[in-house]
Order: sequence, then C-alpha cells, then structure tokens
Amino acid sequence: MNLKLKRPLAFFDLETTGVNVSADRIVEISILKVSPDGSEAVKTLKINPEMPIPIESSVIHGIYDKDVEGAPTFKAVAPEIAEFIGDADLAGYNSNKFDIPMLMEEFLRAGVDFSLTDRFFVDVQNIFHQMEQRTLKAAYRFYCDKDLENAHSAEDDVRATYDVLRSQLDRYRDTEWEDKAGNKSVPVVNDVEALHRFTNLNRPVDFAGRMVFNEQGEEVFNFGKHKGRTVESVFDKEPSYYAWMMQGDFPLYTKQCLERIWQRFRAKQKEQRAQSPAKAEKTGSQQANTPQRNPGKPQREDRPKKKAGPITDDMLKGLQAKFGK
Repeated sequence: MNLKLKRPLAFFDLETTGVNVSADRIVEISILKVSPDGSEAVKTLKINPEMPIPIESSVIHGIYDKDVEGAPTFKAVAPEIAEFIGDADLAGYNSNKFDIPMLMEEFLRAGVDFSLTDRFFVDVQNIFHQMEQRTLKAAYRFYCDKDLENAHSAEDDVRATYDVLRSQLDRYRDTEWEDKAGNKSVPVVNDVEALHRFTNLNRPVDFAGRMVFNEQGEEVFNFGKHKGRTVESVFDKEPSYYAWMMQGDFPLYTKQCLERIWQRFRAKQKEQRAQSPAKAEKTGSQQANTPQRNPGKPQREDRPKKKAGPITDDMLKGLQAKFGK
C-alpha cells in the first residue's frame, strides 16, 4: 500500500558507538526520504565519531575504527543532513526512544539549528509492539494457538512458558537467522547451552547490563565515562570508582559481581607485590657479584672530598664581574 503523504516522510536509522545518548556518537546515518508523489531519495553517510568504537558495538553493526578513519565528522556534514531532511516528518524503528534523541544530541553538539517543532514522528516498533503484544498471553496464542485462561497465575504462567518454548523449537527447527554483522546460524535448537547463548547475545555480567563480557571474556563497563574499558583496568587507574559504585544506587547483584572482580583484582595485586621483593633481592645479588671496572680505584662516593678554602677578595671580584653585581 502506498503512503498517503501531505509532506515528505524521512525514514532514518543510526549506527552508533553505543546506546548512551549523551556519551556515544553516530558512526553511520542512512535516510530514505519519501515524497508525496511517491519518489524516493536516499542519503547514507559513514561518520567519524572522534572516539574509538567499542568492539561490542562493532560486532553488532559491522563498522570498525578503520572503516571511519577517513570519514567526515558529524559536525562537518550536519548542515547537509539537516538540509536533506528539510521539513519532512520522521520515521524509524525504535526511533522515538533512541534515534531521534541521538540525532538531536549530535545536531546540538554541532551547533546546527534543527527543530522538531511541528513535525510528526512515526515509530514503527511501537505499532508492532502494540498490535502484536509481547506478553506471555500473546506468545501462547501465537505459538500454541490457544488462549491462556488464567494469565498471571504463577503455575499457569510457568506451564505456558514451557509450552511456548517447545512450540518455538518446533516452529524454528532448521530456521536460519542472520545477525547484524551478516553471520548466519540456526540458533533455536533443542540444546539448553545453545539457547542460553542465543538469548544472552549481549553477554551481560550482572544482568542489569552495567557490565558485559568482551570478545576476550573480560568484564568491561557498559555505561558511563569508562564504557568499553575493562573493569580491572579502571580499578588500576581509578580505584575510587569501585567505592563510588558500591555506595551508589546500583542493583545488589551488580554490586556482588563488582565485589567479586574487586577481590580478584586485589589478589593479583597482592601476588605481584609478593613477587617484587624476590626480584629486588635477586637484582641486588647480581649487582654484588658484578666485578668493578677498576677495583684498585676508589668509587666516586668513597673518594676523599676536597675541603673548601676561605673566600678571598679576588673570588668576590670574580663573582661581581660574572653576574654584574
């Protein structure tokens, strides 16, 4: 069905360094502008975010630091983007919660006056979620073709969840899935470990998402000023960050995970300190056994020092001539 438009509608999507609107940056923007006559215009730009792209984000959208090395900054292309959108209304997928706030943040940083006043915003995800509700009751009807009579009864809910999973295994057997990086797999299989991997794609450490595992299996912060840095490296450079989080308004399980990492970090430090005296003792022993270059010649610190003589008038005259006083 063709859209009935009174003015252009700009569908747009952003790829970014992360999901923190205040701290993260755009690495790619694509805009499909549909006009009332049905004509279309597309603009897609790679953007240099002027910051490293965390590997966790690159794995999702496939854009790495090397891909944006020669790309313009957002500030450089902001006027061009604003002009291309013009007075169009905006549309996207989850755009109201993420893409529009992120785009506005970048425009404001660039000093470009892009107004949202008198525009309409169409978030396609909201249509999806409201028309196809993502509740257990809706999932039970969709997968099992039955109505859940006693929804929100704990026992009925867990039995329904069990039935939904079994139906999902049947429905998606041999069904290929492709992630955003283009990797293809058949993830929904009758194996709990495989289902665990598929349903925990973000690899959270604490389930609240404050910390996640990177590709090397190291815990990294997933928020704030240290986002993308390993937890232990932050402890090493800024140990007070641990105290700030432990005293802050974070979930108890997040604090428990943080405490475990902190104790492991402290144990490593203690082990390193225990090894340091042994290294120093070994080094000292090596120095003691090293022969002197001139054994018969006294070392500099052992040489007898000359006694300072009395200050004479000639010495004073020499100083006056040298310093002009």
